[in-house]
Amino acid sequence: MNRWRQSVVEIQTRKRQVNESERAHVALSKVTACYQQMATSLGSNIDGSFLREELEETRIVAHKICSGLHRRLLTLLTEMEQGQEDKEQVERLWVIFLSSLENFQQDLKKVRALQEIFPLTQRKDRQALVNTGYAGGTSEVAARAAMVQTPWLSIEETERPDMKTHIKEIDVMLEEMLQRVNVPLWSIEPMQEVDGVQEEDESLEDIMEVEVVSQNNISGCCQHYNCKVGCLLCLLS
Repeated sequence: MNRWRQSVVEIQTRKRQVNESERAHVALSKVTACYQQMATSLGSNIDGSFLREELEETRIVAHKICSGLHRRLLTLLTEMEQGQEDKEQVERLWVIFLSSLENFQQDLKKVRALQEIFPLTQRKDRQALVNTGYAGGTSEVAARAAMVQTPWLSIEETERPDMKTHIKEIDVMLEEMLQRVNVPLWSIEPMQEVDGVQEEDESLEDIMEVEVVSQNNISGCCQHYNCKVGCLLCLLS
């Protein structure tokens, strides 16, 4: 294989890995969001063995995604050269992944603490659960988490660490990511504008403007021409 063809193959392989990493991070966001939503039911009247089993399975899925994504991003960034195509994209994904790991670790710590406060090892333990009045369940959320697919989840087997070990592994993973790859967090710029930001800034007069109410033609929120209280309520609403 000549150098030109080899270069084309390397570019195609790298693009495929970048696309897989982006899809994996989307999957990780969905799985961790489901995990966080199910965790809000711990200690409530709908808590039970089913919820805790689903939390455990969802945690293992997230662990597999994190492990695979960590290895791929680490390989991409250590092999890519400065100014190479897709490098900024991978660096941005790297920073987002760091934040996702930290947030997921916090959720793991909260779940572990709640499971210790509300153990369900015996029948009498259910008496300590808080009756929140919620009559639903978490089966729908668990189903959504189970349906999430990643490019390598079905072909790669990883260990199933317990909660305590998983939390420590994330600490090790974060430390390794920060030490082996030099990506300044402040150098990453967002790809899109924040939703809801107005294109043109309104002046203070435009914001504070209150429609004048005349005696002959009553309009606006005030129903009386001398309603000062009504005008104040308009400003506060």
